Amino acid sequence: MIASNRLRLWLGQWCLCALAVCAVDSASAASLTVAVDGAGEHLEGAVVSLHSAAARAAIRPMSAEMDQRQAEFVPHVLPVTTGSRVRFPNSDNFRHQVYSFSPAQRFELPLYSGRQAQPVVFDTPGVVELGCNIHDWMLGYVIVLDTPYFATTGAAGDARIEAPAGDYTLQVWHERLEDGPGARVTRRVHVGAPRIERVTLELEAARAPPQPADARLRHLQERFRSLKRGG
Repeated sequence: MIASNRLRLWLGQWCLCALAVCAVDSASAASLTVAVDGAGEHLEGAVVSLHSAAARAAIRPMSAEMDQRQAEFVPHVLPVTTGSRVRFPNSDNFRHQVYSFSPAQRFELPLYSGRQAQPVVFDTPGVVELGCNIHDWMLGYVIVLDTPYFATTGAAGDARIEAPAGDYTLQVWHERLEDGPGARVTRRVHVGAPRIERVTLELEAARAPPQPADARLRHLQERFRSLKRGG
């Protein structure tokens, strides 16, 4: 009976400690909603992220996938943390050859179908632009981030980031930024009481959906072939 009472007392104290820890975690958690627009429209597919020294220390590698369906990368934009392993399954009934020559990650996956390609580890922060050496019009992006606090805007142009309260550098990326796909817009923000941070981007003119004759994508492929030849 004495042992049983001691056990109940210990369990009660453990539960109180656990509740106290949860209360501290809940108290330190906060959120920021980022609303992104440009050229008079809400922007879907913008990657918003919060950066600080503490955020870098909290990074954990992820496992993620970017599929290939109907000769398109799905999702078109994939944000991941540094050190993450990304698989590129091929759900089409024909083969693809995925590649990138971006400074943040250069790689090539030889012709394959199904799920047989080995995952790629993305260790360096930056924007990795992807193409297919067989289908010129395929274009996708892996956004490698040195923070675990990020989100991607939906059709309404907004996204909510959950992070510990504090001061951060907000980064916003979108593929149509006028300074090129590697560009980002940054500003200092404070995360605390829930609020909306509005960001307006200067954009390139909207492009038609990529087609086999798309000059920009063909240029990507020609650069890839030049690199393969050692040029």
